[in-house]
Amino acid sequence: MDKNIQGKVVVITGASSGLGEATARHLSKEGATVVLGARRVDRIEALAKELVQAGGKALALATDVTQPEQVKALVDAAVQAYGRVDVMLNNAGLMPHSPLERLKIADWDRTIDVNIKGVLYGIAAALPHMQRQKSGQVINVSSVAGHKVGTGNAVYAASKTAVRVLSEGLRQEVKPYNIRTTIISPGAIATELPGSATEPDVAANLRKFYDAYAIPAEAFARAVAFAISQPEDVDINEILFRPTRQEV
Repeated sequence: MDKNIQGKVVVITGASSGLGEATARHLSKEGATVVLGARRVDRIEALAKELVQAGGKALALATDVTQPEQVKALVDAAVQAYGRVDVMLNNAGLMPHSPLERLKIADWDRTIDVNIKGVLYGIAAALPHMQRQKSGQVINVSSVAGHKVGTGNAVYAASKTAVRVLSEGLRQEVKPYNIRTTIISPGAIATELPGSATEPDVAANLRKFYDAYAIPAEAFARAVAFAISQPEDVDINEILFRPTRQEV
């Protein structure tokens, strides 16, 4: 077990599958206490039970990140149960790609609500506790799309660019409280994310791309663990990674 991970209380949104689930498993093996939030409560309850049976500490709470009171309840539950929150991983996200000319306004709204507001609500929930503790780490999930815009992903790319901008602003503001901030920007990872595309042709192209290039979600989990495991005086501000074969 990594001594800088062991015993830390880590809150993870979007923990029912993909990046969040893989990270919860990895950090639990490293000795972290994981607090799992997602809308699919049956999945996170089953995951928490599995981790506890394996000797870990885990708690699950139904959480819709578009509802600030639910995100606050998730973090407050972590503090009530374990006395503190050491890491807030704002991971929940969706990716309903489509060309702007198709005017998928409902998809645009969902993207903004989950990918931007959900991150802000996570910050709002964790920050007061971390300020009081004078310690903590906020990890926000961006994307390669937050660095490079492609055809058909303008709104998603904008949301992930916003995550990077918010994270950099947060980094500068929390220095008096000894809080660390990390942006993790993955490329194609094998998750359910491509399934959030609502346009059949776009979804088909995404599946083809991910089938060709995606790497396991454990790659993301290892990046999270690397950022958390650094000594407290080391602040890993951003990790950008892709599958080796991914060109864009």
